[in-house]
Amino acid sequence: MNIYVTRRIPKEGLEMLKEAFGEFDMNPHDRVLTREELLNEIKGRDGVLSLLTDNMDAEAMDAIGSQCKVISNYAVGYNNVRVDAASERGIMVTNTPGVLDDATADCAISLLFSAARRIVESDEYMRSEKFQGWAPMLLLGKEVTGATLGIIGAGRIGTNMAKKMAAFDMKILYADPSANEELDAMGATHVDLETLCRESDYISIHANLCEATQHLIGEKEFQMMKPTATLINTARGAIIDETALVTHLQNNPDFYVGMDVFEDEPAMKPGLKDCKNAIIIPHLGSATIEARTKMSIMAAANLIDALTDKTPEFLVNKDSLA
Repeated sequence: MNIYVTRRIPKEGLEMLKEAFGEFDMNPHDRVLTREELLNEIKGRDGVLSLLTDNMDAEAMDAIGSQCKVISNYAVGYNNVRVDAASERGIMVTNTPGVLDDATADCAISLLFSAARRIVESDEYMRSEKFQGWAPMLLLGKEVTGATLGIIGAGRIGTNMAKKMAAFDMKILYADPSANEELDAMGATHVDLETLCRESDYISIHANLCEATQHLIGEKEFQMMKPTATLINTARGAIIDETALVTHLQNNPDFYVGMDVFEDEPAMKPGLKDCKNAIIIPHLGSATIEARTKMSIMAAANLIDALTDKTPEFLVNKDSLA
């Protein structure tokens, strides 16, 4: 089978591919392929193992060719793949759900606590040798225990985070198109987005990026939030209007944000990096050895199944089989 891997992933998945198909081609660079490189490298492939940084649109699928059977996306999200275009061409699209729930929820929790207790500012303060001893008004933060946490998007990761933060006696609100029985059973309250924004001390985004969630959080929603609120985003950058966020951070020094994803990733909107009330990290939500290794194994298994006439376990578009 003629397959292509768009960027190096943990060795466990690569070894599976080599065992199944022998030699295969892979991006030799430790960077995202340019558009021209991507279109050239995927030509004539039977299958492609892609990353969320690869724009697998209709043009890319036409470049691959009609013999292509599968695009195995190394991510739980697949908004980088035009699934409808793949289905029209009979190309299976797969993803890697479930294995990064703990890692991403833990990352969101880390950002929440770091913002609440001003950990990054405190680290910089020490490194600059400004510390002159304990002081009653030095770098005051906010308590988490007993506060209200709003979860936007009550899927696996949002539920995971809510369950963990309930151990801190937090009042849990969640906004989602559907009720979540697991969250309801633990005493969480299903509310609309406006209520969540107005009442939450901490807000964490775990929604999928789609037309309905593009800029779900913008100037209007920021004005609803408490001036001392903390907003965490480990989902997709474009769910937040980043330009409006920068303005809000500049005008509200007690409002904090923890960002793992960005609207124009890898770029940030002008001014964001200069906001002391923003913690910004480079898309590390699933960046644990365990999670990334499991993702590698799942992505490889999806690709192998599709190319050996089996239905992949994590097939996104079952209509492609028709």
